[in-house]
Amino acid sequence: MAYDIQLKRVYSPAEDTDGARVLVDRLWPRGKRRESLALTDWYRDASPSNTLRRDWHQGNISRAVFARRYRWEIADSEDCLVPLMRLARQGRLTLLSATRDLDESHLPILRKAILEALAEEDRQADGREANSPPCYAERFKNVDK
Repeated sequence: MAYDIQLKRVYSPAEDTDGARVLVDRLWPRGKRRESLALTDWYRDASPSNTLRRDWHQGNISRAVFARRYRWEIADSEDCLVPLMRLARQGRLTLLSATRDLDESHLPILRKAILEALAEEDRQADGREANSPPCYAERFKNVDK
């Protein structure tokens, strides 16, 4: 299945076609009020750690090292992608960041990780009932009622 995950600067105006808009930065963007961003969520758990972000911005590590360490952080936190995967399954997902250069930010790495996790989950569910936390949440949503 094809999933639509877009990358956008948080300072760009919100559009009707954005779908779910999720800010994926540790820090709140300067000069922006929450109401003006039309956010679905501010999700810090999938953004790079403060240490990694600082090392990258100060030039202490290369892009390749940043990417590798960020992928490790994502892998170490098993459930950090689950909310983003759930939103991607519902329609277009727009990942937002305050960074000036989206191509050199963490967002392309995060999008690739989400797409890989979705593809793996789809492979596992091929011909069987889905077994991921988002799928279980849907399956047991009405149990208590």
